[in-house]
Amino acid sequence: MNDTMDRTPPAHLVVDGHNDIAWELRVQASYDLDTLDLARHQPSLHTDIGKLRSGGVGAQFFSVFVPGTLPGSEAVTATLEQIDGVYQIINRYPDTFAFARTAADVRTAMADGRIAALLGAEGGHSIDHSLGALRMLRKLGVAYLTLTHNQNNTWADSATDVELHGGLNEFGRDVVREMNRIGMLVDLSHVAVTTMRDALAVSSAPVIFSHSSCRAICGHPRNVPDDILTQLPNNGGVVMITFVPSFVSQECADHGAAADAERIRLGLPPVTALAAAADEPTEPAHPTTSTRDAAAAEFARWQEANPAPQATLAQVADHIDHAREVAGARHIGLGGDYDGTADLPVGLEDVSTYPALLAELRSRHWSEADLADLTSGNILRVLSDAEAVADPGFGT
Repeated sequence: MNDTMDRTPPAHLVVDGHNDIAWELRVQASYDLDTLDLARHQPSLHTDIGKLRSGGVGAQFFSVFVPGTLPGSEAVTATLEQIDGVYQIINRYPDTFAFARTAADVRTAMADGRIAALLGAEGGHSIDHSLGALRMLRKLGVAYLTLTHNQNNTWADSATDVELHGGLNEFGRDVVREMNRIGMLVDLSHVAVTTMRDALAVSSAPVIFSHSSCRAICGHPRNVPDDILTQLPNNGGVVMITFVPSFVSQECADHGAAADAERIRLGLPPVTALAAAADEPTEPAHPTTSTRDAAAAEFARWQEANPAPQATLAQVADHIDHAREVAGARHIGLGGDYDGTADLPVGLEDVSTYPALLAELRSRHWSEADLADLTSGNILRVLSDAEAVADPGFGT
């Protein structure tokens, strides 16, 4: 789809919790928007302006992700470059995007027919164990911090690493308290269940899961177990259901785990984050080129003999239904993780496909009021509630 196609205004604009287009712009084009002009159809990306418009996206949390393996100050620098990359997108397309820090900013942008652009930092390594760095990210407009990425950091445990802290250590609890004070959302996607519990116990503001699904349906460690979902009504938070196939489909998760195990057996690095939780080497210390080539060829044969299953739009809807049953209709949102995953469910191939998901939910007898909460109402309430808890003197 492209932005020249006729579009009927959607009944419900989507506030999407997580999109990694900034990292793709960094990797593919060094943030050069002449090379990857988002005003044009971009077949190598899940996201461009035409797809966002066709999908009825009214607000987007742009992830300013950097890898959790980057050391300290390098992670901070790369995060700042990612923030600058999103600023470049907003400045390049001012008729399309409006920078947003608050729920009121989002509503104003959507009323003006523009897409509200919010920032989300993905992983506590981005602050390099510094509350001052955390405060400055908020000053730059970062609306949420995911407490970890795929690796533990110095103060919080990840869902896909070997437990180190037992959840949050005392500095991690201070990070959550400071995030509450400065009006930054606590994002619990990627974190260990122990970290989820600790953060919920400490936080005086609603938390979010910016891109996670339900562990009762798919047992991937990135998903949220029911005992955590049941705490969201008391906390006021929101789980934003994601579309990553290995988080949506148990068959895809099992295939990914088997692929990782085979790659590790062959001395190749694992494909998915599941292997980060295994206490095994991911590659031999000094593999020769011929050894790597032979291992890669053997893995290619394994792939041919074991084709990957596909997740579906209906399975994503199953996660949304389950989250509504356990947490309630006021505690669900959408966080597709577009441009953050190589594969997507059939029917949800890019950001233009949100109307198809809403049509599926209507077929399951979702009311328009519940769809309005799912697409935008719940996460905007969370933003407002976090602002109410924050210190007004901080000056976001």
